[in-house]
Amino acid sequence: MKTLVIGAGNMGLTYAEGMARSAVLNRRNLMVFDKSADVIARLSELDHFDVYEKLEDCLPQADMVFIAVKPYHCDELFEEMRSMVNKEQIFVSLMAGVTIAKIQDGLGAKKVVRSMPNLPAQVGKGVTSFTESKEVSRVELLMVRNLLDTTGESIHVKNENYIDASTGISGSGPAYVFYFMQSMLEAALKMGFSNNDSRVLVSQTFEGAVELFNRNDLSPDTWMERVASKGGTTRAALDSMDDNNVKELIKEAAYAAFDRAVELGEEK
Repeated sequence: MKTLVIGAGNMGLTYAEGMARSAVLNRRNLMVFDKSADVIARLSELDHFDVYEKLEDCLPQADMVFIAVKPYHCDELFEEMRSMVNKEQIFVSLMAGVTIAKIQDGLGAKKVVRSMPNLPAQVGKGVTSFTESKEVSRVELLMVRNLLDTTGESIHVKNENYIDASTGISGSGPAYVFYFMQSMLEAALKMGFSNNDSRVLVSQTFEGAVELFNRNDLSPDTWMERVASKGGTTRAALDSMDDNNVKELIKEAAYAAFDRAVELGEEK
């Protein structure tokens, strides 16, 4: 299956490089298109995939097309693509807030998969939620999933509402983690640790906690109980968070991202 990635920004290039490293595609079957001459020149030196600066030279060849441009560029891009689209092509959107119906209408296409990736895809630890139009077959969806999995893991969701919901959890979620990390870094610095020691203390704590969580089926609540003893230091910290309603504030933040994702879809 010949695959084209449109847009070689952070996310498009992440998926292109993930697919290039995998056994799913070979170099001859992977194409990347971008309008920037500088980007084209830089990518051409990598020899990971075929690079194009004209859509007419690559889009008609593609069986599957990943669209990884900023959502506000989609109308202009769809207009340029429309005359070169055929009914058998599968379009996978990495654009936030752009609905399947809008992509179908804009391209005159039927087979559309909408996905929501996240930033850790850049290090092979991403999670991508995805859903499809009814015209996409099970076999085609499996092929899409195999390509999405080249940057981490993927989860299939039953409709687009869950794409917006996953925006609030996994799509925006890395920023919540960084927010918490930044707060802990500032606390460590205030306690007198050096920049380097603060970074090690915080990063290793997060990495270790996630590893413990992933190695078994214990809930976060159970892990907190294991760490915290009555009248101890951890209990003092957790009680402070509970007193300040931190858990509910985090939930509200996730829903704020979810609600904004819905709004963005309605605006387009």
